Amino acid sequence: MMLPRFPARAEDIVRNRINRAPSPVLALGIPWASIILASMATFSPVIASAPLLPPFSYMMLLAWRMLRPGMLPVWVGLPLGAIDDLFSGQPFGSAIILWSLTMLAMEVIDERFLWRGFLQDWLAGSALLAGYLFLAASFAGFAAGYPLPLSIGPQLLLSVFLFPVVTRFVALLDRVRLLPLRRI
Repeated sequence: MMLPRFPARAEDIVRNRINRAPSPVLALGIPWASIILASMATFSPVIASAPLLPPFSYMMLLAWRMLRPGMLPVWVGLPLGAIDDLFSGQPFGSAIILWSLTMLAMEVIDERFLWRGFLQDWLAGSALLAGYLFLAASFAGFAAGYPLPLSIGPQLLLSVFLFPVVTRFVALLDRVRLLPLRRI
C-alpha cells in the first residue's frame, strides 16, 4: 500500500486551494442531514425502564444554531421537529412546538447577548435542554395518563454533560462542510 505523497513546499499546499470553493450540497445539506440522522438515534438497541438517552437531535439543533446563527432559518423547527416526532415516539406535534419555540428563544438570546462564550452557550443550552426535556416528558405524560417529568433526572444530567461534546462534533462537521472541494 502506497502512502500519499505530501508536497515538498508549503506553497504547493496553498496553490492547491486556489480556485476552490465548498460544495453547495455539503454546505447546505450537512446541518439538515446531521440533525435528521441524530433523530434516528432512538433506534439504538439500548433498553431502559426510564428515559436515559439524551435528545441528540435537539442537541444538534441547538449546537448548529449556536455555532452558525444565520444558517438555519427560524421556521426549521417545523420540518425537523416533525421528523423527530416520527422517529422519537413522542406525541406528534410536541417536537414541532418545542423546536419552534426553541428557535424563537434562540433569536431572543442572539439579540440580547451579541457576544457569547463557551460558558454562556453551555448555560443557554442547558436551560433550553432542561425546558425541552421537562415539557416533552409532560406531553408524553399527558398522552400516557401519568406524570413522567419525575423520571428525567438522569437524562437531563447526561444531556447537560454531553452538550459540549455534541457542540464540538458539530464544529467538526462544520469544518467538513466548508472544505474547498469544488473547482471554480
